[in-house]
Amino acid sequence: MIEPTGQPIDIGATTVPASVAVPSLTPWTKSGTKEVTPNIAAPESAPATREPTRSQEVFAPPPVDIYEDDQGLVVVADVPGVERGALDVRVENGLLTILGRTQDVATGTPIHREYELTGFFRQFQLSEEIDAARIAADVQQGVLTLRLPRAAPDPPRRIAVRTS
Repeated sequence: MIEPTGQPIDIGATTVPASVAVPSLTPWTKSGTKEVTPNIAAPESAPATREPTRSQEVFAPPPVDIYEDDQGLVVVADVPGVERGALDVRVENGLLTILGRTQDVATGTPIHREYELTGFFRQFQLSEEIDAARIAADVQQGVLTLRLPRAAPDPPRRIAVRTS
């Protein structure tokens, strides 16, 4: 009924690679820009050869559980650190997209870091059995619950046959 898709999607000005839709524990970079590494051997007065144009955003696919109940499907995604306002859940052309951005709440300048918050991105291709207009989302304590109701079956009808 619902399957990950391998098609890339356009988010803002950047196209997200299709590899994010397959289960993977390796985070990937949305912007594709490389971080500038300072040249230690160069004198301090030497100008930088590159300047990053935007910060890198790192995304990982959130782990999900999918259940079927009487009304349709229930998708439960683990998105720790993502607030309700930073979640973007949308359906476009039969594609369900979950995008969540995290924000670092630590104050001050980091001296040493071993923990980094990552955003979440995952897509699913919806079947025609799902009523996309009635999908509902709820987030509590870092757990996103999506309810995907079944579409009502088309009632049988008689088709009039005309002569030409």
